Amino acid sequence: MNGLPPVLTAPPPPPKSGSLRRSLAVVLGLCLALFLADAIAACVDALMVAFFGSHAVSLLCEIISMATMAMAAGVYALIGLSPSVPKRVFLFIPGFYLATMLVIFPAAIYFYRQLPEFDLGLSIFQLFLAGGLLYVANRGKGVSWPLVPVDSLGDRLFSLRHLSIFVLGNIFVLLPLVVVYVFMCSARAVDHFSEGFMALHPFGFTVQVRKYVRDDGKVIELFPMAHVANANFYEKVAQTFPTNSLILMEGVSDNQNLLTNKISYKRMARSLGLAEQKETFSPPSNEVVRADVDVGVFSAETIDFLNLIMAFHTKGVNAESVIKMTQFEPEPGFEQRLFDDLLRKRNEHLLEEIHSHLPESDNIMVPWGVAHMPGIAREIQKSGFHLAESHNYVVISFGGKGQGESK
Repeated sequence: MNGLPPVLTAPPPPPKSGSLRRSLAVVLGLCLALFLADAIAACVDALMVAFFGSHAVSLLCEIISMATMAMAAGVYALIGLSPSVPKRVFLFIPGFYLATMLVIFPAAIYFYRQLPEFDLGLSIFQLFLAGGLLYVANRGKGVSWPLVPVDSLGDRLFSLRHLSIFVLGNIFVLLPLVVVYVFMCSARAVDHFSEGFMALHPFGFTVQVRKYVRDDGKVIELFPMAHVANANFYEKVAQTFPTNSLILMEGVSDNQNLLTNKISYKRMARSLGLAEQKETFSPPSNEVVRADVDVGVFSAETIDFLNLIMAFHTKGVNAESVIKMTQFEPEPGFEQRLFDDLLRKRNEHLLEEIHSHLPESDNIMVPWGVAHMPGIAREIQKSGFHLAESHNYVVISFGGKGQGESK
C-alpha cells in the first residue's frame, strides 16, 4: 500500500443513440398495438355483418383501418430508413395490407357474392397474424412495455446503402410488379363482366361486334358502344351498317322532365380528349327506331341518383354537388333496384322491340352500351340465333388516335 487514494473514474456516458433507440421501440410498439386493434375491430365488424347483418361498428372499424393503413405506410418507410427495425416482424404489417389489396381484385371479380365471408376469413387471419407478430417481437417471453424490446432492434439506426437498395428495389421491382398485376386484374375484370364484349389491352380498350344468324336468314348484330370514345370508332361502326338494316337506337327519353340534369358526357369527353357518342355517332339514313324506355319507368331513388351523377358530369365537382351526394341515403336494396332500372328493364324493352320488328326486318342492328350486351346475347340465342362472326374495334386508345378495327 502506498497510501494514495484510489483513482475514481467517471462512468462512460450513455450512447447518444440510446434515447433514439428507445423512442423507436416505443413507436414500433404503438404500431404493433394499432395493428392488433385493427384486427380485433375487423373481426367484430365482420362477425356482426355475417351473422346479424348489422353495420353498427363498421364506421369505427373503417376509421381504425384507415389509421392503421397510414401507420403501415409509415412503418414501411421506417424499414427503408433504418436497418435497426426488425424486418422479420414489421415487414408483415405493410405486406399484409398490400397483399389484401392485391387479393381483393380477383376475389371481387369471381367471388363477389362471397365477399362478406372472405372479409371474415381475412380479419381472422389478421388477428392470428397480429398475435404471432406480438409473440415474435417479445421472443415468447410475455408481453411487456414497450411491446418491442429495445434490445431486439439492430445496432445501426441509419445506413445510406440500406436506404439506396430499398428505394431502388421499390422503383424497379415492386412498383412495376404491382402495376402489371393490377393491369392484368383489370383486364380480367373487363373481360369477365362484359363476357368478352369488351377487352382491355396495353394499347387501349376494344369491343367485339358480334353477328348472330337464325336458320331462316334473320340477322341481329350487336354493337357494343361507349358514351365516350375515339371519334373514328363511331365512324367505323356507322359504316358497317347494311343499307337495308333496321337500327334500334339506345337513348332514354324523359317525357315528364324528371331529370333536372340532362344526361350528357360532353364534359368527360372533352377532358379525356375523346368524342361523345350522342354528338358524333351518326348512323346512315336507314330506318332508325328509338328502342329505349322512358325515365318514368325508373324508381324515384334511381331518378334522384341519376340527377346527382349527372350533376357531377355536367357541372364538375363543387360544394353543392358534394353536399348532395353525402346527403343521399338510399333505402336497403337500392343497388338491386338500380340494376333493374338501368339494365333489366331496358333490356326487356329492347328485346320486345327486336321481336316485334323481326317479322318485317331481315337485318337488325343494335348499337347499345357494353353493359347490355351479355344479357341481350343470351336472350337472342335462346330464340334460335347463333354466333356467325365477330370483329374487334378499338374504342379508346391510349396515347393516340385509334385505328378502328383491330388486328
